[in-house]
Amino acid sequence: MSEWSPVATVYDPLKAGSIDGTDLEPHDKAVWRAMMARYKPNKGVTGDPHLTLFVARLNPQTSEDKLQEVFSKFGDIRRVRLVRDIVTGFSKRYAFVEYKEERSVKRAWKDANKLLVDQYELFVDFEQERTLQGWIPRRLGGGQGGKKESGQLRFGGRDRPFRKPINLTSMMPQNRSAERWDASSGREDRQRDHEQDREHGRWHVFF
Repeated sequence: MSEWSPVATVYDPLKAGSIDGTDLEPHDKAVWRAMMARYKPNKGVTGDPHLTLFVARLNPQTSEDKLQEVFSKFGDIRRVRLVRDIVTGFSKRYAFVEYKEERSVKRAWKDANKLLVDQYELFVDFEQERTLQGWIPRRLGGGQGGKKESGQLRFGGRDRPFRKPINLTSMMPQNRSAERWDASSGREDRQRDHEQDREHGRWHVFF
């Protein structure tokens, strides 16, 4: 059995839809849609995915120049790409920032998350589309994070890591297996009941 991790190392839509990654059945239609999806990363996206950050929850008015100004504090930037609607040209409120060096992207990942920019608190994470095996985007029912109001939270990412599953065996006395614990508990219960019956019988004899 693989070691538990709060952050997914491989994307599984079924696990992403579960708060502790243990669901056996999809709990909403979007999870089912993500499980059925066959998604391939956009080949038109260029740059080094391991040097790229995903920046979300932007103010709709935040520009590329503003992002360049903010994120250049963490190191030399190769490229900033603010994603816009292809019809209206309006910001979709997320962007990608590619650095020239690994130390810069790590520093920005650590220090820029929850940074206030234009009165909006940013969410910053490493790019997932080209680095996380099995990735399914939000529009296909996958993704990570989300708001409670949507009813489609996704776990296993920086925003909403998995909660550690409850291990019932940890509640047992040390150095006993579950089987031995159950058996001994049963014997103790039967012995206690037998003693109570004997005491009850004595009261009937003398009174």
